[in-house]
Amino acid sequence: MNDSPALEVLRVGHVPGVTLTKWRTRWEERITARLEIIEVAEGDPRRVLDAGEVDLCFARLPLERDGLHAIPLYEEVMVAWVNKDHPIAAFDEITQADLVDETVLREVDLVAIDRVNAGAVLLVPLSVARSASRRDLRHRPVTDEPPAQMVLAWPKDREDPLIEEFIGIVRGRTANSSRTNREREARDDKPRGRKPPAPKGQAQQQQKRKPQAGRGRARSRRTR
Repeated sequence: MNDSPALEVLRVGHVPGVTLTKWRTRWEERITARLEIIEVAEGDPRRVLDAGEVDLCFARLPLERDGLHAIPLYEEVMVAWVNKDHPIAAFDEITQADLVDETVLREVDLVAIDRVNAGAVLLVPLSVARSASRRDLRHRPVTDEPPAQMVLAWPKDREDPLIEEFIGIVRGRTANSSRTNREREARDDKPRGRKPPAPKGQAQQQQKRKPQAGRGRARSRRTR
């Protein structure tokens, strides 16, 4: 049972490289509640979800999913991120065999970037390399490296209309079916300019008093 109070602001976390523009735009077009976007470190999605710092989080596998829902979204090409003068930068693409004699890093942080400039290779999803837009670095796809799987995760014991609305938007739900219960109630409470229906008993009496069209014409002919 979910005893948490209803959300007024939805907090969505994401690891580096994730672009939420289209989902944020659709949210703002359809939902009045505020959407707060929070970037989290690559290894932090589980921690921020458990701590309640975010309500949902875009994360890459592997992710400890015990107690979490996790919707698979898309896969990302992995690339070797190197200094522009590194020999790998001369190729259009590489394989894992080309990395055998290299110092390969997988965690993106300032220390890793410094080591890349010193000659190391940073293996990252393509979106991470693109988002940094470093002129001193180059990235090349690693054709036989398994892709990174992106998921949208949230706690199984956390239910809220705003969470359901965001999940629906990410899944491609149309605008006509994407309104929170609270917004539906607000919409229904607005006056529509229509006369309310008469009580059932009154409506039946009005129906009995209304003359039938055929009888009215017949009386009219007899009085002439």
